[in-house]
Amino acid sequence: MGMRTDPFRQLERLTQQVFGDEGTPSRSSAVPMDAYRRGDEFFVQFDLPGVSPDSIDLSVERNVLTVRAERAAETGEERRWQVAERPRGVFSRRVFLGDALDSDRIEADYEAGVLTLRIPVAEKAQPRRIAVGRRERVDA
Repeated sequence: MGMRTDPFRQLERLTQQVFGDEGTPSRSSAVPMDAYRRGDEFFVQFDLPGVSPDSIDLSVERNVLTVRAERAAETGEERRWQVAERPRGVFSRRVFLGDALDSDRIEADYEAGVLTLRIPVAEKAQPRRIAVGRRERVDA
């Protein structure tokens, strides 16, 4: 089996072995994300492959959405790692929602390793028409 050598990955792995558990980052890792608007809703998608839905924690405080998840390290006495490149440990991401979004009505769905949040635009932030009144002019 052919394998590529990445000296930086090797250095990262050695650093994790010295300062943290093998295969488990000693700090939180960022979660990749996409965000887009469709109609009156915003969608935010986070990549969380291999994460159990039970380990996902979502919270909103002062318009800041925090996503935390954990992918536990697989352990076993019979296991002798040859390559361990998949990140393990705690993953987190914070997103500022802004006043234009209704953080009280966020819906979350997790499928195929992707966490999708649907966030409605707040009613006060939606465009609305303003009627223009017409005054009759009085000539003096």
